[in-house]
Amino acid sequence: MSERNRLKELILTYALKRGDFILASGKRSNYYIDMREVTLHPEGIYLVGRIMFQLIEEKGREGLAIEAIGGVTLGGDPIVSSTAVISYIEKKPLVPFIIRKEPKSHGTGQWIEGLGNLRKGMGAVILEDVVTTGGSSLKAVKISREHGLDVKGVFAIVDREEGGRGEIEKEGIFFQPIFSIKELL
Repeated sequence: MSERNRLKELILTYALKRGDFILASGKRSNYYIDMREVTLHPEGIYLVGRIMFQLIEEKGREGLAIEAIGGVTLGGDPIVSSTAVISYIEKKPLVPFIIRKEPKSHGTGQWIEGLGNLRKGMGAVILEDVVTTGGSSLKAVKISREHGLDVKGVFAIVDREEGGRGEIEKEGIFFQPIFSIKELL
């Protein structure tokens, strides 16, 4: 079984929930994808990191110069960490960073953790678990750019296909999901 198919199997087993849910976007849905059930699963996070790294490498061969990977806490933390570890093992290290939901209220008051490892102008992408409207992805892009990064794209595990791709691409940002919701439902 391919790594992608095994990841799909894990998502269907652990992450896809049926019922009545309110999403972060405020929309109501009859399903919810709790990706943390997969990204906090040993095999699941390994597969996410491997596949994300492969997708980033593929875009690199197409000319998308990516040196750094970031994500919004909490959902992005394991995705960014796993992808960074895989990149190191593959001897093509990507610098990880985490974006807070709001600036730190003490100390340096920073939005981004790992800022000391980054430099202005670095090519970066945002890694997401699930994209619905694209709002959190675009906020992450904006904060990253305000800190001097050249954000080129957003990679997601799942695209719910509810307008996020269009909103992201409207800003001139590349979007690449591992799965569309149609593949999972």
